[in-house]
Amino acid sequence: MICGRKARPAAEQPRSPSDGSGGPRRPGRALKKMGLTEDEDIQRMLRGSPLWKIKSRGGPRERLFCLQEDGATVCFEGGFRHARSQQSFSVMHIEGVREGHQSEGLRKYGAAFPEQHCFTLVFKGKRKNLDLAARGEEDARHWVQGLTKLMARLQAMSQPEKLDHWIHGVLQRADRNKDNKMSFREVKSMLRMINIYMDDVYAYKLFKECDHSGNERLEGRELEEFCRRLLRRPELEELFGRYSGEDCVLSAEELRDFLRDQGEDASLRQARAIIRTYELNEKARQQDLMMLDGFMMYLLSAAGDILNQEHTKVHQDMSQPLCHYFISSSHNTYLTHNQIGGTSSTEAYVRALMAGCRCVELDCWEGSDGEPIVYHGHTLTSKILFSDVIESIRDYAFKQSPYPVILSLENHCGLEQQATMARHMKAILGDMLLTQPLEGQDPHDLPSPELKGKVLVKGKKLPEPWHEPQRVTSLLDPEEEEEEEEEEEEEKLQDRSSQQSLQSLQEIKPLQAKDASQVAPELSAVVVYCQAVPFPGLAHALRHPRPCEMSSFSERKARKLIKEAGSALVQYNTRQLSRIYPLGLKMNSSNYNPQEMWNAGCQLVALNFQTPGYEMDLNAGRFLGNGRCGYVLKPPCLRSPPGERPRHLVLHIRVRAPRPPSPTPGWVPPASLLGDTHGVPMPGQVISAQQLPKLKREKGSSIVDPFVRVEIHGVPADCSKQQTHHKLNNGFNPRWEETLSFQLLAPELALVRFVVEDYDSTSCNDFVGQFTLPLASMREGYRHIHLLSKDGASLSPATLFVHVQCKSL
Repeated sequence: MICGRKARPAAEQPRSPSDGSGGPRRPGRALKKMGLTEDEDIQRMLRGSPLWKIKSRGGPRERLFCLQEDGATVCFEGGFRHARSQQSFSVMHIEGVREGHQSEGLRKYGAAFPEQHCFTLVFKGKRKNLDLAARGEEDARHWVQGLTKLMARLQAMSQPEKLDHWIHGVLQRADRNKDNKMSFREVKSMLRMINIYMDDVYAYKLFKECDHSGNERLEGRELEEFCRRLLRRPELEELFGRYSGEDCVLSAEELRDFLRDQGEDASLRQARAIIRTYELNEKARQQDLMMLDGFMMYLLSAAGDILNQEHTKVHQDMSQPLCHYFISSSHNTYLTHNQIGGTSSTEAYVRALMAGCRCVELDCWEGSDGEPIVYHGHTLTSKILFSDVIESIRDYAFKQSPYPVILSLENHCGLEQQATMARHMKAILGDMLLTQPLEGQDPHDLPSPELKGKVLVKGKKLPEPWHEPQRVTSLLDPEEEEEEEEEEEEEKLQDRSSQQSLQSLQEIKPLQAKDASQVAPELSAVVVYCQAVPFPGLAHALRHPRPCEMSSFSERKARKLIKEAGSALVQYNTRQLSRIYPLGLKMNSSNYNPQEMWNAGCQLVALNFQTPGYEMDLNAGRFLGNGRCGYVLKPPCLRSPPGERPRHLVLHIRVRAPRPPSPTPGWVPPASLLGDTHGVPMPGQVISAQQLPKLKREKGSSIVDPFVRVEIHGVPADCSKQQTHHKLNNGFNPRWEETLSFQLLAPELALVRFVVEDYDSTSCNDFVGQFTLPLASMREGYRHIHLLSKDGASLSPATLFVHVQCKSL
């Protein structure tokens, strides 16, 4: 962009990855920006501390842990038999720090260490906890306090600051001889680290243009200039110039015009507030002017995010009955890996609850010492105590969300241990456990999610009224019956070796009482609103609705109902809760597509949270809105059909030759979901990406050839996907400028998934990053998308830059 003759405000020194005087790796630079250079805790972490790693295998191992000068990386020595290697983790990837024996690992294996010496690092995504013990209480306190401060500072960073921090870390790694100067060879190495291929001739030309000293080394201001050129965003410069004109400065009026073109109801007052918040230049701020750097800062902030920031808080009506909400639900919650030989852990419950899950499953079996256990029966999965699970639920149920948690009990215990289960729940959960219907409300109607801080139990219940304490009843568990039938069907389809393998696993029988099909009065008494019953059939259920009774369906049974009686199932789900679960014999704990179940109004669509994939991306996207509280109000057409018709939409996200969306085979939703047959297009432009991650970190790993695919997940007629072409050898700043258009009939149910993959002409494309959100939470205009990894962790500073336009007809 070429600037005209108008004077612009005197600029402050530009932000850059160098301190401007001593090269790319001046000690304390990153920490100085965070205001932590003199902090006692940080100083101790920089010097390093010997910490014991507490592990289940091999016993404790002492390693030296050191905070690096970037303030975001902790390194430690890892032992591999006779050789040792340097390992590290990012503070940005830590979810939380727990003091004392507050993890399953430390409770089991850390008894030899005083509780005041111990702490646990809980990581985002699927990475295991790191259980540590210091030599003394003081050392442990320094690390807990220091990490907590760093996490807070890093979390508060703006996107440009995160990018600056990231570049600084790359420069540190690329400066091989640690002289704070970069040779051309080191610059080439850095370019590969940041996922960009640059022709040697062009790279050297750029290098020489910045090498003002002529000594074949970049340092200080020279390195600043080189990095600043790399970080240029031509597409943002063009957008900025479109509104600012020749003077290259946005007035408050011009910014207001931009905001209105973004679809925002903006005023001059709001435009001035944005300038005061994001403009970096003091003189420009005082004159209510915004320069390019401030404009970029704004677009990379939460205010420029594709996700409507109002939806990051609870904003929906939470006073309707539970059956009017989608409820985030987990299957086999106790598992950390597959359901045949994986590990059962209370930490899996903690992770699910902290991810906003509101319905967790407990497979309860007889324990040898009178204590019920939780694990996947008839398999090699490890076992955990029922009481330990309930303690974890007590401690973490309402940290992420205040709304009610449902315990889905799959009960295989005899009467005595069922009574023990009830006693544990009452003693451990106390007032959290709901044991009586709400006062002033019909006990036969479902409550609303406003039942905050309460735990509901889903299980079998004795017929009422009953009087004799010894009375028991035999109630068939529909979930258990269906899973057994499905297992028999699937075993017939297995080849001989697979069948023999499964049969050998099923010979591992848990201790189970003969009366496990009966229910104890004590356990029946804690089941209030979620009584598990065999499914009576749609015709009977619609004639005799019983809101407090709920049935469970396998994914196969649910699909059959959807195909044969989709409209009736939608109507059933307006009055009663239904739970869907994966087929029983999926050895790898794979998931099914939850969208088809949500389309039918099913509320508790249970997935294996331990298994990453597009299914869990959709689940995270579905519950991203409404403050990630685990409850999302179903659209009107699924609460009282035939109700309000959805608006039809055209979404434009510019593809040169867009493919028409092809209908997905399967259930055609009832007319109340479709309205007329015209639909509405939804266009949007995939403009560019920034700082995509390298897929392999080892030396010589290739640079990605990225492309973007946009997927629509909704009713079958709306399901489609389109993609851009791929860009060769550029994961740093690829640019597509392509438009993709979609026509949607039921936008209220649609999820939009943005996926970046590495193109490969000879094998499957590799996953790079993704982000999924409800169409209803997606904002129009020029927006950044902050990408997530396969297991849902942030890939910061990796982003997509798109333009979205929605048109209703």
